[in-house]
Amino acid sequence: MPEPPAAAEPAPAPPPAAGAGGDHWGTRVGVILAVVGSAVGLGNFLRFPGLAAKYEGGAFMVPYFVALLVLGIPLAWAEWALGRRGGRKGFHSTPGIYWALSQKRGMAYLGTLGTIVPVIIFMYYVLIEAWCLSYAWFFLTGTMAELGERAAAGAAAGEVDASPFVGLFTDWAGLDANGAAFAKPGLLLAVLLCFALNFGLIARGVSRGIERFCLLAMPALILCAFVVLLRVLTLPGIAEGLGQMWNPPADAAGWRQQLLDPTMWVEATGQIFFSLSIGFGLIIVYSSYVKRNEDIALSGVSAAAGNELCEVCLGGLITIPAAALFLSATALTAAAASTFNLGFMTLPLVFDAMPGGRLFGFLFFFLLFLAAATSSLSMLQGALALFEEGLGLTRAKAVGLLAAVAAAGTLLVLVFSEDAKALDTLDTWVGTLFIYVLAFTQTILFGWVLGPERGMAELDRGAAMRVPRLLGFVVRWVCPIYLGVLFVAFLYDQLVTRDGGMFAAVFSDPVVAASVGFMGLVIFGTLMAIRMAVPRWQRMSEDQQAEEDESTWISGATS
Repeated sequence: MPEPPAAAEPAPAPPPAAGAGGDHWGTRVGVILAVVGSAVGLGNFLRFPGLAAKYEGGAFMVPYFVALLVLGIPLAWAEWALGRRGGRKGFHSTPGIYWALSQKRGMAYLGTLGTIVPVIIFMYYVLIEAWCLSYAWFFLTGTMAELGERAAAGAAAGEVDASPFVGLFTDWAGLDANGAAFAKPGLLLAVLLCFALNFGLIARGVSRGIERFCLLAMPALILCAFVVLLRVLTLPGIAEGLGQMWNPPADAAGWRQQLLDPTMWVEATGQIFFSLSIGFGLIIVYSSYVKRNEDIALSGVSAAAGNELCEVCLGGLITIPAAALFLSATALTAAAASTFNLGFMTLPLVFDAMPGGRLFGFLFFFLLFLAAATSSLSMLQGALALFEEGLGLTRAKAVGLLAAVAAAGTLLVLVFSEDAKALDTLDTWVGTLFIYVLAFTQTILFGWVLGPERGMAELDRGAAMRVPRLLGFVVRWVCPIYLGVLFVAFLYDQLVTRDGGMFAAVFSDPVVAASVGFMGLVIFGTLMAIRMAVPRWQRMSEDQQAEEDESTWISGATS
């Protein structure tokens, strides 16, 4: 029998990360519900209806579905393929997957945004999650009913007095002054409960923590949504409310004019990003835990379909149609212009005013809490994987470090709570600017580094349905051009139309400067972590290659 080829003794292999050591989704239903949960959030029930109402007559749905078909589903499929291919190599963080598929340090640095985008979003999203939990409690305990009585007493004939509900949110969220939220023990308790829920679940792992929670939370969310929808659809005059949002205008020229509005196309594309969680690095991380021969093509379509059910069929039929019955056209337009106005000032008034509002208001805000919780969970897993596989930390130490970083960001938002300026700054930079850049890097990784052929082969592995061959061309050429045009339009709007916009505010507003500076620290820390991780990843790859060579030699020797 021939001797195996001599080889230099490799450096001692680092222990596998907790995620890389065999943690996988237990069931296909589990991973689909987890991905749907990461996508379904406040945007489905508040932002989407607001945009659909802003562009009346269903005009918004044209660019919405164009963006879904041309950008949303292709990019989602690309993320599924990239994630599982990286996961098969033992990597579960976005920088690690970028490095594994390219073997280049520079690509690992490009994957930085895939870690910091979701983590920074979590820093303020967990606060909104706490608001939803608080409002569910307010409805359950009758606080909203008391505000409704005050609103009715102060209302003029034929008008609605929303000031008690506006005052509640302004006071509870600490919008009056910086640090005012710290005077609300109830809010701080809700934030701590949300932190405990999120970090307690990710500490248990993908299958025992995230999957089990989503298997319970997503059916409960959908059940609550259908119960609330049934209540809304049985309200007297609901046809008028539905018409406010969906009836085509009598003037066809006005409808065509809306379709020529570039702002609507940009906002529709942004909504698709939020709807499907593309450009956030979430699908890549979740799909890296999918087993080798799972049908990710079908899972990707199923997850997108589940999200669209929640967004168009549930979110689109609950909020604006119900609000249209209780508000004037002017008040409705003003409410729909802001997610916070609609969600925490207008809808509490609407639910309180309808029959059985105490129960249905509780169910609505409880489903918002569940939607926020399933989304926020997904925002943490990628950074946790980086700490484990890149720095060699144990699960407990990685969870502790991530909790400390996230808590620092949430404290920043609470300290600079006046007018939610810190929250808005983080959301504008991360949720608007960074996601386009990250999505662009994903198209480069799939279309030019991995290549359409290998990418399509990954999607076809174990698939019952074949993905259209056109996908490779779309991700390689169409998506980058589409994203590039949107990015240029965004920069033009900020730099020219808004005279510097978000960039000028960094130099003129100390709160904005502090928020951007904090993001800079997070980015720097992540880059340093990746720098330390790359040598470790190189050793992991060398050991994997050595094992493959040995397996090949043994197979050849015994054949």
